[in-house]
Amino acid sequence: MIVSSDKVAADPRCGGKARALGRLVAAGHRVPPFYAVVDGEVPPQADLAAAALALGEGPYAVRSSALQEDGAEHSHAGQYESVLNVPLDGLAAAVAQVLGSGDREGLAAYRATRGLGGEGAPPAAVVQRMVPADKAGVAFSADPVSGRRDCVVVSATEGLGDRLVAGEIDGSSWWLAREGHAVERSEGKAILSVDELAAVAALALRVEAEADCPQDIEWAIAGGELYLLQARPITSPLRALPLADPSVTVFDNSNIIESYPGLVSPLTYSFASYAYARVYTSFLALLGVPQDVLTARRTVFENMLARVNGRVFYNLGNWYRALALLPGYRLNAAYMETMMGVGEPLPEPLASEIAAGPDLKGLARLREYGKLAGVGWGLAREARRLEATKAGFLRRLERALAATTPERLADMPLSQLAAEYRAIEGELLDRWDAPIVNDFLCMMAFGASRKLLEKWCGAEGLEIHNDVLIGQGDIISARPAQTIRAMGDIARGDAALQAALDGHDEKTLAASPLAPHLAEYVTQFGDRCTEELKLESVTLDEDPRSLHAAVLAAARAPVRAERARVDPMARFAAAFRGKPLRRWVAGKALGLAKRRVRDRENLRYERTRIFGRARRLLLAAGRQFHALGHLDDPRDVFFLTIAEVLGAIEGSGVTADLKGLTTLRKAEAARHAALPDPPERVVASGAALGANAAGQVVPAAEHGAERTGIACSAGRVTAVARVIRDPRAQQVGPGEILVARNTDPGWIALFASASAIVVERGSLLSHSAIVSRELGIPCVVGLRGVCEWIEDGETITVDGATGLVQRHGKGGAA
Repeated sequence: MIVSSDKVAADPRCGGKARALGRLVAAGHRVPPFYAVVDGEVPPQADLAAAALALGEGPYAVRSSALQEDGAEHSHAGQYESVLNVPLDGLAAAVAQVLGSGDREGLAAYRATRGLGGEGAPPAAVVQRMVPADKAGVAFSADPVSGRRDCVVVSATEGLGDRLVAGEIDGSSWWLAREGHAVERSEGKAILSVDELAAVAALALRVEAEADCPQDIEWAIAGGELYLLQARPITSPLRALPLADPSVTVFDNSNIIESYPGLVSPLTYSFASYAYARVYTSFLALLGVPQDVLTARRTVFENMLARVNGRVFYNLGNWYRALALLPGYRLNAAYMETMMGVGEPLPEPLASEIAAGPDLKGLARLREYGKLAGVGWGLAREARRLEATKAGFLRRLERALAATTPERLADMPLSQLAAEYRAIEGELLDRWDAPIVNDFLCMMAFGASRKLLEKWCGAEGLEIHNDVLIGQGDIISARPAQTIRAMGDIARGDAALQAALDGHDEKTLAASPLAPHLAEYVTQFGDRCTEELKLESVTLDEDPRSLHAAVLAAARAPVRAERARVDPMARFAAAFRGKPLRRWVAGKALGLAKRRVRDRENLRYERTRIFGRARRLLLAAGRQFHALGHLDDPRDVFFLTIAEVLGAIEGSGVTADLKGLTTLRKAEAARHAALPDPPERVVASGAALGANAAGQVVPAAEHGAERTGIACSAGRVTAVARVIRDPRAQQVGPGEILVARNTDPGWIALFASASAIVVERGSLLSHSAIVSRELGIPCVVGLRGVCEWIEDGETITVDGATGLVQRHGKGGAA
């Protein structure tokens, strides 16, 4: 009546569970030792104990193993008895309990509803040595709930898994991609490590491959070893296994996160996608790429952006494909990659596919250089006429803004709003010539001048480069912070005025000396709000509280001593003393870089004005949709796309149920908001929508006392660090150091109070770097994971000349 594990697979009396365990042992899995009890009778306790001692020291688990249990069509899960933690002297009683469970009423009902009839014989029993589990659970090689065959589901709990299996507790669960085991989503705390999770998923898939059908397994981890406790087919209906798709899409947010941080509405995303497509198509045409080539690659430009779990990413492969259209790409691929500013290169084989082509040798190479010279000539031509191009762009901009003032928008019906939006498209978005040409020239001039000074002057050359670019005085991005400081000076020492700012007392502020300054600030910079390029962002005229808080912080800050500035050109002249030719060349390069950086920031301010006007126009459309009963709230318009808004007005829309669309999108936005931020780079296999299943990869925690980032603005400050994650809800105290994951021009109000800036993302041409240089405060960017590394409220030192950031702890001192 006792059958050893090496014989159960061939003995039909042992039942489904025992025979399955026997096959697992034969396949080489780490299965806790067991034997089967057959023929429906309980052997003597002495015989059971002797066989159990051969398995190893207890306790033991005693489980049922009926003939049809764990079958391919009917699992009988939970229908028979299982007894855990059985001592050696309790085996006979436990076996009797399990064998008797075949007479339960619930089992008869289960079998009757499935047309199985009576079992006809009591179950066999499995006696198995229990594993002293540190962690245990179940895993499915397909999702038994959704029926998806392309994912693996793992559930785990600490200790034994019996309560999890019985459904008494939820434990923690993960949904993993079948290929590569990337986590799509998870629920509960992180009981399993990344390696343990991958091992359990791989075990489920291995058992599936051996059984030739999807499997439900139970597992345990004890002493660092993974054990397979049992396996049975998944009996719930499953979908077909998707066909393998070898294509790869890479999404990266290295640069774009400064413009579009966090969740981005469908309206903003569709607006930005259109703008990117039109701008870069026009730019490559300016550089000499034939129109038929651009038309043939239209989908490349239409898919330069992607939305992953509600966040905006670059579709990196399409950016490379667009660059590859430029003559000379294969001669300068590394340089162009550097200009893009991505954190890591495009992975193989995607990079090879994009760069594929005949070898550039002999005449072919000369022809490529000839084409490259043509691009250079085109750039030079555009550089020569940039001032005229810029003047034309600004004229068109002012014309568009004059036609769509807030007062005019308030009186426009939907059809006129659509017509005005189309005019903005045609006049500006389709003719974005000055900003894009200047941006490209800025990257080239900035990088070339910096490399030139480093080559000729070493580390001192890099310092001179930073010094020369400080204090240009005509960068509009710095004016908000300067204006806020000036308003702070007005409120300094005035307790009543500070109380009005603190309480956002509009009536008192309207009668105060600050009133005209606040009004002028909102008029000029009202659209320069936090996350200013997101159409759904609330502007300062709608909610001025962040402006009041910034002025209050400036008023309470100690009077800032003007930083003595050495004439940077004197240092420049000293570095090139006796080298007139090099001095002339370097001076020309620096002068060009200064002009292009200045224009880059100033044209970005104009971009903010255009986006602000589009925001007001589309919100006016939302008010009309609401008035007509098509939306529950005017701001629900942000949950539609540009095509859906215009289609509903112009007639090309595919549905009139705008309420239904926005309800769906709002629910999706709520789900996205509950997810952690995706990693900086997401790789999707097959269709691009797989990127939305990308899980968060948690970086290894940094515990060191100091790290080095990109030095952007000289100066050394030791002060309290304030880690800001939401600039609308948090403030930087006077003299504190602003620490953030990323910033945009809307953060400028916080810059006014900060004594230094440390940012996780960014480069020397980031907004935070440029404005910090203009304000004369130390700045370090590109310090990955800084918001987790630095603790809010601790003392740190920032050296903006070397990029060194040091931690001193709370209450610490340098």
